[in-house]
Amino acid sequence: MRPSTLAPVEIDLRLVFGIGMAMWAVALVVLLVVHAAGTTTGRGIPVCATGIALGALGVLWEQRRRRRPRRPEH
Repeated sequence: MRPSTLAPVEIDLRLVFGIGMAMWAVALVVLLVVHAAGTTTGRGIPVCATGIALGALGVLWEQRRRRRPRRPEH
């Protein structure tokens, strides 16, 4: 098959971003527990929070992208 004849694959990126955010949230909870036990400095906590925030921005971007009308195919 020639690449020009292939149709783009439509996936729901909200699900992808949601799974990523859930993994960052689990990591955040683990780091908070470890930090509360006093065995770490807590430097990873802002990294996890940033991952969750960027995932939320990704979800908002995908929702906005899905609301836009599609351009006609050539």
